[in-house]
Amino acid sequence: MSEDPRTRMLAGAVDLMSRGGLPAASMRDLARHSGTPLGSTYHYFPGGKRQLALEAVRFADDQLRSWLGRSLEQGPVAGLREFLAVWRQILIDSDFEAGCPVLSVAVTEPRAEEAVSATRDAFVHWCELLSGSLREHGTPADTAEALALLIVTSVEGSIAMCRVEGSPRALDVIARTLEELTENALAQCTLTRTLDS
Repeated sequence: MSEDPRTRMLAGAVDLMSRGGLPAASMRDLARHSGTPLGSTYHYFPGGKRQLALEAVRFADDQLRSWLGRSLEQGPVAGLREFLAVWRQILIDSDFEAGCPVLSVAVTEPRAEEAVSATRDAFVHWCELLSGSLREHGTPADTAEALALLIVTSVEGSIAMCRVEGSPRALDVIARTLEELTENALAQCTLTRTLDS
């Protein structure tokens, strides 16, 4: 079943933002990119670019939360591995032109207050998913929250480096390091439980 026009436009806006930030996602660019009449963009987004930016960030957040949530059903380590593999494939498939659309809005248009606020919410959501999975597997709350924040910031930074370098090297290095840190955190919890029993 094909996407409805509004969803197709939001997906198109996310793709544009992932490549060039908010400046790349004008209403005219969106119409061209999504193959819809310019008038339709204003029909679905009467608030113009401001509304489009806010809803596109929320749309991207929902997509990423869905991917991450499904990945973490396998556990923190396997979930992290799968999530990073998705990012690696996005980078390769786009020839290193596409990055994180959520971060791109924050860094290219810091005055778009509502959209930037939505980016903060997105980062909180991702950290909460990761820390929640770690806590479910026995990691203490403070360790889980710190590791989740480290994961999100490391992934975001390495994606930017991969785009600059035109190579997945940075993400691959970060993936191995984050996986090892996550395994160690979980092993420490297991050891602590064993000693306490």
